[in-house]
Amino acid sequence: MSSMTRPSHYTTSAYPPYGGSSSSTSYGGGSVAGGSAASLKPQSSHAKGATSPVQEEEVDALTNLLVQSMDNAADPEFFGMCADCGLKVVGEGSGCTAMDRVFHIACFTCRVCSCRLQGKPFYAVDGEPHCQECYMNSLEKCCVCSEPILDRILRATGKPYHPQCFTCIVCLLCLDGIPFTVDAANRIHCIDDFHKKFAPRCSVCHDPIMPEPGQEETVRVVALDRSFHVQCYKCEDCDLVLSSEAEGRGCYPLDGRVLCKSCNAIRVNALTSTTSTEL
Repeated sequence: MSSMTRPSHYTTSAYPPYGGSSSSTSYGGGSVAGGSAASLKPQSSHAKGATSPVQEEEVDALTNLLVQSMDNAADPEFFGMCADCGLKVVGEGSGCTAMDRVFHIACFTCRVCSCRLQGKPFYAVDGEPHCQECYMNSLEKCCVCSEPILDRILRATGKPYHPQCFTCIVCLLCLDGIPFTVDAANRIHCIDDFHKKFAPRCSVCHDPIMPEPGQEETVRVVALDRSFHVQCYKCEDCDLVLSSEAEGRGCYPLDGRVLCKSCNAIRVNALTSTTSTEL
């Protein structure tokens, strides 16, 4: 069985007015505050631990973003560069912040259905925003209740379950973290109910022959094409418990009856005497 954790849930907020020289605006790791700016210096490709071409491109993009931010720092209507289209977000009410990034309101949309998300709950999946409906539709459904699995997924027999829905088909015990087994139709059973339902039954007491509590195995005696508990495998005349491993206590069947050696001899003698008398 395996499990997974779902992405976090977020909400957006409208980008506030620029607060002047005493406030700061974040831009992907750098900031503009009080007229000064943080700088990013790409690492030389010849230096120890050199960055990859992709990393260098990301650093260059951040550097360009910081340069543009510095150029526009004096503009009180400038709030940042849109993380979607890359253009300036200018004017109060024109943008919003989400996932620590700035977006135009028109650019911050669900990546599946393209509906606007500003002011609405959304989910970040691999860094991309999804509206609640599209996110729910993307989730795996529990094979028992058919509802989306929002948190931990429990997988068993190749199917997804809510942990609370993974139960024994007989007693409804939750089997999350508990040993279980399946029948021929792939239905889930706890171990006890599986044995009670499918274990062979003793031909004497008619109870299932199954392991004792805390045990994993049991012994079944088979004789005359019938199954017996060890303690039920007895002579039908004297109740002596029979065993093929004990001297003088083997089974000597007669006419389909389970008998010990002595009782078998008694019955054979009785039959022989009756036959002689009739003759």
